Amino acid sequence: MPYLLEMRNITKRFGNVTALDDITLQIKAGEVVSLCGENGSGKSTLMKILSGIYPYGDFSGDIYFAGEVLRANNIRDSEARGIAIIHQELALVKEMSILENLFLGSEWVKYGILDYDRMYLRCRTMLAQVKLDMDPHTKVSELGLGQQQLVEIAKALNKQVRLLILDEPTASLTERETDILLDIVRDLRQHGIACIYISHKLNEVQAISDSICVIRDGKHIATRSAETLSQTDIIAMMVGRELSELYPPRQHQRGKALLEVQGLTAWHPINRHIKRVDNASFTLHQGEILGVAGLVGSGRTDLVQCLFGAYPGRWQGTLLLDGQPVTIHTCRDAMAQGIAMVPEDRKKDGIVPIMGVGANITLASLDRYCSVATLLDMAGEQAAIGHSLQRLKVKTSSAELPIGRLSGGNQQKAILAKCLLLNPRILILDEPTRGIDVGAKHEIYKLIHQLVAQGIAVMVISSELPEVLGLSDRVLVMHQGCIKACLDNHHLTQEQVMDAALRSEYHAESHAS
Repeated sequence: MPYLLEMRNITKRFGNVTALDDITLQIKAGEVVSLCGENGSGKSTLMKILSGIYPYGDFSGDIYFAGEVLRANNIRDSEARGIAIIHQELALVKEMSILENLFLGSEWVKYGILDYDRMYLRCRTMLAQVKLDMDPHTKVSELGLGQQQLVEIAKALNKQVRLLILDEPTASLTERETDILLDIVRDLRQHGIACIYISHKLNEVQAISDSICVIRDGKHIATRSAETLSQTDIIAMMVGRELSELYPPRQHQRGKALLEVQGLTAWHPINRHIKRVDNASFTLHQGEILGVAGLVGSGRTDLVQCLFGAYPGRWQGTLLLDGQPVTIHTCRDAMAQGIAMVPEDRKKDGIVPIMGVGANITLASLDRYCSVATLLDMAGEQAAIGHSLQRLKVKTSSAELPIGRLSGGNQQKAILAKCLLLNPRILILDEPTRGIDVGAKHEIYKLIHQLVAQGIAVMVISSELPEVLGLSDRVLVMHQGCIKACLDNHHLTQEQVMDAALRSEYHAESHAS
């Protein structure tokens, strides 16, 4: 069977840095190939070449699609051939309707005016194909992340796609939404549509793939049948070594009570009669990792946003630090008290994309590099940036490179470096490894344990229960804004956590400190 896509000997350089070195990739119609590799390995660069973001002539090598040479100068050229890419950061216009997004740039016209009736019927057909039962006139801003992801897929299918590229499609989805998405990919396979699937969630990769292609440091390591590879095999190819234990052993000496939260209640920013957090009380100790688990909408992020002064609505409660009451209204208040936070949405709340990597790292602690005359100590700042880049192993060609051009994992490392420059006593990590490869996860986990060994108290919020259980000494279980239990992590299981979340009564262990 001939290949639908052949990328032969693709090489791409940025100045003196070789991002891709002689990469070859082959895909048949109706085949699902997963592209695996660490952050910065070259996966996204390869897909940008295929989709026309990096135009023909900007790289060396040849691309053949459906038996013909592909020389795409822009995204329109690749889409015209039937290649569509859905990025991790969705590219929908939130204030436009589903229908308007679906046909944006490719509207149907009849007698010089938009043919809304025909577009409406086509939109309904496309939404049905991705199993999304919504009115085409619904604004995208009213949809959940999972629904927006389905709209992106419908938009790609509307362009008569023959090859669909999915870049971290489930990074922000619930387990149920992920199952729906994987079923859609299987259905596309049955209709002869090929898929390139990029994900760091290896269980998904194994469940959906026919073949797995691994790239490391811009080089092709291997392409093998998914049936022949275990997760350990994939990890070993990705990082060049085996990770015998993903989570370091917990050997923490829990110290004194550092932060006490009493009766914290937060109301919805718009619907002010709805409580997002309801009378939450807990204690955080020095030198421990406190995990926060719960279903989507349980109030986990709202809770920690209050602690960091970032909650957009009204909230109340008592906060005691070292037994003394403190008031936190803003992020500046929190940082002054020794609290730092890595936010859930790094693009929106964690970085300034057009600023350099180094400038982003020192942004929250610039006052430390200013003299009495408010002049910036540039030498001191550059030394701190260099130390941070080395400590967190941030892959960047230069500290001046705009941080928006880094991979998601390296952006996350830079945000963590920014927090560590504040020398926090309490570090809040909201989805710290979302969109990060397994090797980078291992590095971040080791760093978290090193910080805890120095006496820092860490709170970890994650939608991945194995991560919460692998890291935490204790686990706060939240459901519908309430803390339902505080469980010591002695061989704690996912089933026990979910049972605590969904049980109606309030657990006695919730009062444990």
